Amino acid sequence: MKRFFTISVLTIIFLFTSCEKTKTYGVDVNVNDEINYFIWKGLNTFYLWQQDVPDLADKRFANFADLYLYFRGYSSPEDVFENLRYEPGTIDRFSWIVNDYVALENSFQGINLSNGMEFGLVKYKNESDNVFGYVRYVVANSDAESKGVSRGNIFNSIDGTQLTLTNYQSLLFNDNNSYTVGFAAYNNGSPNSNSNAVLLTKEEIQENPVAITKVFTEGTKKIGYLLYNQFAKNYDSQLNAAFSNFKSEGINELIIDLRYNGGGSVSTATYLGSMVTGQFNGALYSQEIWNDKVKSALPEERFLNYFTDEIRNTDSQGNLILQETINSLGLDNVYFITTYSSASASELVINSLSSHINVQLVGKTTRGKQVGSITLYDSDNLQKSGSNLNSKHKYAMQPLVLEISNKDNKNYPDGIIPGNTLPGIELGEDYNNLGVLGERSDPLLDRTLVYITTGSKGNQKTIVSHDFNEVYNSKLATPAKDYMFIEFKK
Repeated sequence: MKRFFTISVLTIIFLFTSCEKTKTYGVDVNVNDEINYFIWKGLNTFYLWQQDVPDLADKRFANFADLYLYFRGYSSPEDVFENLRYEPGTIDRFSWIVNDYVALENSFQGINLSNGMEFGLVKYKNESDNVFGYVRYVVANSDAESKGVSRGNIFNSIDGTQLTLTNYQSLLFNDNNSYTVGFAAYNNGSPNSNSNAVLLTKEEIQENPVAITKVFTEGTKKIGYLLYNQFAKNYDSQLNAAFSNFKSEGINELIIDLRYNGGGSVSTATYLGSMVTGQFNGALYSQEIWNDKVKSALPEERFLNYFTDEIRNTDSQGNLILQETINSLGLDNVYFITTYSSASASELVINSLSSHINVQLVGKTTRGKQVGSITLYDSDNLQKSGSNLNSKHKYAMQPLVLEISNKDNKNYPDGIIPGNTLPGIELGEDYNNLGVLGERSDPLLDRTLVYITTGSKGNQKTIVSHDFNEVYNSKLATPAKDYMFIEFKK
């Protein structure tokens, strides 16, 4: 994407034609000044709402000294970043900054410091401020697996302290590498502690997002099932291999379980849609909207993503690292399992495919994250491969830079609702009866299989939501969070 960055950086340089960066009119530049300038430069260039933030205006600062001194009024780079966001929490709900881009890059690849216990946190049903956790799944080869933690376990204390709305962050997501989990009985949503506890220790582990693949034979139907937990580019080949197996098995129906998938790579989302189909090669898959500055610098074609028959991934230098033919199924129907944790790239696949084939959902309303980001580094062209990458710090930004829609210009900022936005069944997870992922004992999978084979949505009186007041989950504490990111096109 050299053309893109050449134009953008020239624009930034033009703003300061009356001075050079080293001429700061008596200001002794420190590393925080450099970080603050990087934050401003990156957001001024790419931020989706750049034109709506007065401090990001092209002519906001007369020179570097003016900019440095202004941002010294803030307490930290994080504070600067937060104050440059456009209506954070309402309009911009998802931009973030990190002080360690190595951890961020690892998280994009499914590598995180973790004990392997992936969980959701839920407010007690009795309206108190108490919180309990339920184990969604356990990562293979992790400490949690070795200690016998399993899906469906309920816990309500950490290191002997009851979890609450005000302390769960400090108890579960502090800098300590270990904590003791106190388990509990569900008790109709207001758990009672029991005598079981286990000490869990975090270590750097890598999770394969292609978690489960199975084929169910139900009469004349051969139904493929995929539990997919992250759109991680470094696992594109494994994802493609799963579809090769589905193809060899001759499946004629497909369930993609995205209930715990917070998103990831837009290109991987395009590959997945192409694996499900195949009959639309070259057709429009999704469309991106960037800020006016970016749109004026690039041809319209740069903002369009198409179905493809090939995976072609490159590294940050443009070197080819993966090239293989996509294993396409040619399906006209697909079923997704969703929850509120299904976000960004997960929603992109659902939304984009719905313009082309029949898409049905079983589960709960998705997050409503129709915006995407890029990773910006403190270098001349804001890429890690750029010249003069600042070695004094490891800050990087993940600002929202684009809104994405399907070929019909539709997206769903309030989430995709099963049985409303798209056909299907609204059904929440039952924390007292989660079952086993990939087995008929899992109520959401079982209901989806029945729906496929009979067309029945079941007794509506039994379709109730058990996911009351879920407040957080362990994936949101990782550097990658519930991101959707775009790769720079070479």
